Amino acid sequence: LENIYYDFDKWDIRDDAKPTLDELARNLKLNPDIRIQLGSHTDCRGATRYNEDLSQKRAQSAVDYLIASGIDPARLVARGYGESQPEVDCLCSRCTEEQHQANRRTTFKIIE
Repeated sequence: LENIYYDFDKWDIRDDAKPTLDELARNLKLNPDIRIQLGSHTDCRGATRYNEDLSQKRAQSAVDYLIASGIDPARLVARGYGESQPEVDCLCSRCTEEQHQANRRTTFKIIE
């Protein structure tokens, strides 16, 4: 699955992310024994603690979307990583907006 992305300082699910989450929900319904970790990330701007909280809100918003699609919450783990695992590792003051955008994401990993 493709990652989903967020606007700066936001955790709401964008319209362009919904098809990916809908596809994930379909796959989870077809494979009822799978559990997924949704790992969310921020760009480097902002305080570390704030970004940890923001990334957790992003992960939870994706989990909430899947729950609303009929997925059992016990199959979903929301994990916020803050700015600790950038997709694009650039000096924060020199990152382009596109690089910041690439870092504001949720990834999906099968854990069971």
